[in-house]
Amino acid sequence: MPLPKIEEVRELNDQELNDRIAATKKELFQLRFQKATRQLEKPHQFKHLRHRLAQLMTLEQERKLAQSAGQSAATPED
Repeated sequence: MPLPKIEEVRELNDQELNDRIAATKKELFQLRFQKATRQLEKPHQFKHLRHRLAQLMTLEQERKLAQSAGQSAATPED
């Protein structure tokens, strides 16, 4: 199973992005819980979900930086 691509995530709006981040964190919690109770069947999912979470959080940070850069460029300095 290949790792998820960032192009799929870039199409999301901000609300969908936040929803996906929350859902991914919840899935990781569930996987850790399954691992602790020895019910985990697919350990490779950890890698994929951590990779997806990193992509989502990176995109969120890029958008915040772009927004703050746009605001600072819009406000004239003395």
